[in-house]
Amino acid sequence: MRFVLGFDGGGTKTDCVLMDESGAVMARSQAGPSNPLRIGFGAAIGAIREAARQAFRQTALPESATATALCAGLAGAGPPESAEKIRALLAAEFPESKIRVCTDLDLALAATGGGAVIVLLAGTGSFAVGRNAAGETARAGGYGSQIGDEGSAYDIGRRAVLTAMHENDRTGTDALLGQRLLRELGCANWSEVKARAQAASDEVFPRLFSVVAMVADWLETPSETSGETAARNAARGILRAAAFDLASLTENLAERLHLGETQFVIAKTGGMVGRSKYLESEIDERLRNRFPLAELGSLRISPAEAAARLALELFASRDRAGH
Repeated sequence: MRFVLGFDGGGTKTDCVLMDESGAVMARSQAGPSNPLRIGFGAAIGAIREAARQAFRQTALPESATATALCAGLAGAGPPESAEKIRALLAAEFPESKIRVCTDLDLALAATGGGAVIVLLAGTGSFAVGRNAAGETARAGGYGSQIGDEGSAYDIGRRAVLTAMHENDRTGTDALLGQRLLRELGCANWSEVKARAQAASDEVFPRLFSVVAMVADWLETPSETSGETAARNAARGILRAAAFDLASLTENLAERLHLGETQFVIAKTGGMVGRSKYLESEIDERLRNRFPLAELGSLRISPAEAAARLALELFASRDRAGH
């Protein structure tokens, strides 16, 4: 039996799909992050290796089995030198496999099928990538946490910390939102948070999105305290700003691709999607108001499955070359 591997790697996790030559999914697995520009090339390959190992363990394939081809779509693989280094490391890790390296943006478009579409990714980072009816493609955002990633989990966590620290500066105490953030990080005070963020901000800010999302989704009750009300309002303010930024990415890309007054699909994906009812409603309201003809939806297949299908194309091309 011949089979392929598809990897979708970002700043939080690596998804893997093991697929046979007929296109049937044999296994799905997940490992840690594999964005080489965030965690380093060695750690990225380590996560890919672990994801593949986990996928193999779910099947009856022998331990010596190897994939005929693989495709790795990674955040951080955009720069040519980065892609080539990843390709070389993958070739060493999977010496008998034909290899394709692309970006997570490439996978996002591949996972939509055909037609005019904009994919809005909201995860550790953020970006939008699109295609119009003429087949022209473009992207917006995705510049990384230092100068971009507006509306991302990283950005939301950073804004939440700033909001909490400003409240501490104003009152000398931590409000409820700040207390929840400190508890999530296991820190006693904001000096500890600053030290950890300076050492490894990717390990601090994105994980705080879950706290902000939870607090923003708190339901109003007659017995709630003023502190709970203030925490919910602060969290919702942070998510409203994120929704504005994410919608703006879509608007900029739609203008560039001349999609504004046409029918097209807006597909949302990424680790933040479906994690907060409040954030989802804010994003959807902004997108529907701006693009009344657009259809809001999701990817037809997962990016990791799209990667596996791209690997199948390598499989087919090798067969053609052999004949």
